[in-house]
Amino acid sequence: MKVAVAGCCHGALDKMYETLELLQRRHNVRPDLLLCCGDFQAVRNEADLRCMAVPAKYRHMQTFYRYYSGEKKAPVLTVFIGGNHEASNHLQELPYGGWVAPNIYYLGYAGVVRFRGVRIGGISGIFKSHDYRKGHFECPPYNQQTIRSAYHVRNIEVFKLKQLKRPIDIFMSHDWPRSIYHYGNKKQLLKMKSFFRQEVESNTLGSPAASELLQHLKPTYWFSAHLHVKFAAFMQHETSSKEELPKATKFLALDKCLPHRDFLQQIIDVEHDPNAGDSLEYDAEWIAVLKATNSLVNVTQSSWNMPEKNGLHAKWDYSVTEEAIKEVLEELNHDLKIPCNFTLTAACYDPSKPQKNMEPVHTINPQTTEFCAQFGLTDINDRIQQAKEEGSGRGECEEEEEEEMDSTGSAEEPSEYNTDYSGLSSFNPDEIMLDEEGGEEDLSTCSVDPSPDHPPEFSTSFSDIRIMPDSMAVSSDDAMDSNNEELEKSGGSKQVEEKSSTERSLKRIGGDENGNSGVKKIKRRNQAIYAAEDEDKID
Repeated sequence: MKVAVAGCCHGALDKMYETLELLQRRHNVRPDLLLCCGDFQAVRNEADLRCMAVPAKYRHMQTFYRYYSGEKKAPVLTVFIGGNHEASNHLQELPYGGWVAPNIYYLGYAGVVRFRGVRIGGISGIFKSHDYRKGHFECPPYNQQTIRSAYHVRNIEVFKLKQLKRPIDIFMSHDWPRSIYHYGNKKQLLKMKSFFRQEVESNTLGSPAASELLQHLKPTYWFSAHLHVKFAAFMQHETSSKEELPKATKFLALDKCLPHRDFLQQIIDVEHDPNAGDSLEYDAEWIAVLKATNSLVNVTQSSWNMPEKNGLHAKWDYSVTEEAIKEVLEELNHDLKIPCNFTLTAACYDPSKPQKNMEPVHTINPQTTEFCAQFGLTDINDRIQQAKEEGSGRGECEEEEEEEMDSTGSAEEPSEYNTDYSGLSSFNPDEIMLDEEGGEEDLSTCSVDPSPDHPPEFSTSFSDIRIMPDSMAVSSDDAMDSNNEELEKSGGSKQVEEKSSTERSLKRIGGDENGNSGVKKIKRRNQAIYAAEDEDKID
């Protein structure tokens, strides 16, 4: 089957789907599935805009609300993960995933589903070490801290995904796995994005958590976005035994939106089960893992580590048996089809009746209620509400701004990622200040007119193989393409959002922008996403 992969679409759904339709008309290419790697921006109304971590002048409604209201319907099944520019209050309603509109499915904080027998997984958000070990405690209305921490990856999601044993075909993350750039065309990457140099050389660009998942899951494909530059790699994984068959991952980072001239490169042919139906399905192993790890759910700000074999935990292996998977199948009567139970949970934007003062509220989505009841899981939002009502303070949402607590949690267990390198980020000319004020500007979106020329096949992006050691250490001779010319570093602005990265990789293409976020007033990368002109186009 044909799978289209998109980077950050930033709410421009009309143009994204128009691009697909033009490709079908001009090139007779019609994807069966569309995957989006974060910054989807499922904004339903003005209250949702207030929950998006960007300056007010970049808060534009875009076109998702038309799909939410039913005015339009996505022409292709769309599955997406969250990024760092999202209506966090909306996505928070669906921690285990669910429909945000008919035919548009969100994978949740982390999730695995199946489509035509193809196993698709993903993790939402970006990595920040200071929030990594906390629970999901945030809820709207957010303050200056929680509006950002709401989209930071948590260790429990990584832990759940690491319990999976069965092969994953496709995996998505918003930020890159750390270290991926050392095994691709690093010279070309730094030529396109010279402000990455400091983090690349210090091996701090990207997410160590995503790197860990890449090493563990070894999916056939891994797709990321976030940095607004196109980059491909081919990673040959080391085998743990002579009996184990070698595995490799094709990595592709996507430019923002759906660049029309490159879009054919972003449609891949994936082997599928011809006997499988056309419905999106639950993954039985993933459901079994959710059930097995349910007792680990935490909705407090306290930092804690996941169970590991270190003498401090009675149980550390939460992977599931074939019997547990069979029980899930029996619970579902072997019908894994995800119900089409989309429900409106908020008023939809009406251009004729703008409500600029609409405030966000904490909502419990009936899809989540139904899912949790069916599988005996904890409804995270219900638990947060209970904590709020009990006045425990830990899961309580406060509208007024407050200083973020730095809880210590399990003092005897240091974090596996105890260093936050976000302050090391090089200056990114595309970033914007979160507290920046200014006049209204239109968000830029990509052109929908595809190139008349057929781009090269996706497979041609992967021309070489390198093996990254499990330690992910970077040696001086691993710079395959790193006779780095003297590229200027643009200054040392403090930034905050770490990007993901991990294993072995190899080739890229070039493309767009990125940056990290700040330290004082956290800076927001991706100004070009929102700016009217794209100043970093690739020939």
